[in-house]
Amino acid sequence: MADCSAPAFEIGIATRPSLLATLRSAVPDFWTLTKPEVNFLIVIATFAGFYMGCPVNLHPFPFARLLNALCGTLLVASGTGALNQYLEYRFDARMRRTCRRPVAVGRLRPSTAAWFGALLSVTGAAYLVVAVNALASVLAVLTLTSYLFVYTPLKRKTPLCTLAGAFPGAMPPLIGWAAATGSISSGKAWILYAVLFLWQFPHFMAIAWMYREDYTRAGYLIFPTKGEGSFLALLTLGPSFALFTTSLAVVTANSGGIFQCCATAILGAVLLYYASRQVLLRSRIAARELLKATIVYLPLEFLILALGKS
Repeated sequence: MADCSAPAFEIGIATRPSLLATLRSAVPDFWTLTKPEVNFLIVIATFAGFYMGCPVNLHPFPFARLLNALCGTLLVASGTGALNQYLEYRFDARMRRTCRRPVAVGRLRPSTAAWFGALLSVTGAAYLVVAVNALASVLAVLTLTSYLFVYTPLKRKTPLCTLAGAFPGAMPPLIGWAAATGSISSGKAWILYAVLFLWQFPHFMAIAWMYREDYTRAGYLIFPTKGEGSFLALLTLGPSFALFTTSLAVVTANSGGIFQCCATAILGAVLLYYASRQVLLRSRIAARELLKATIVYLPLEFLILALGKS
């Protein structure tokens, strides 16, 4: 008996560090599954919707509800990112941009990503119901389902997928507004939605142009087979100009002062410049500059709107 128990004990001691090391090494992969770079912008947009939705004379400010709204939304968004990588891991493996993702490269099993994503999504939706309100949860779940089951499969069927994806992609301000007020009937909430809806087109068109060979290799129909230059111009310049006018409309609706109006006009003009440059040059460098401009634009514009709240 002694001979049997000693090896078992030694094996247990020996395998514990290996198990811990395995779990520790998997943490970055699970973190990558959540798409943190996307979640950063989602948190900003949700915060903007919540803050803009709260009445000016509301004291004290509901910090606990805000934190709960951000946590719940972040959980659902993280689950959506993980489930998206589960659904597309075979296509991710064909693209240089995504081939090192944990499921695509084989560091995590597809089933692991699926369970992880489902767990985060269900937890986030339930958390929003309990800690915030049902409307915020419904909007978050609607975002998840339309992103995964409408936009994701359409990427391999039609270039109009960008339009379809912009609808769920613009939902975070509405989730924040619903968390703050329990309603999304305000016109200001939908103007915030329109800002984020329009912003996505130049942002994604910049990414799509930079990696269009990758997308083609993976079978994604991001651009039409003919007239990709015209398509690029339509989905870059048109929404950028509409974003310029819509952002000014938000400032006006909030009775913003001269600072908010000027700052919004400058931001919009800069974005239009880089959008026009990309349409004219159609280069990876111009696309990368446009991408940077969109990333800078969104948090600054929401900050301007928050400062001009009335």
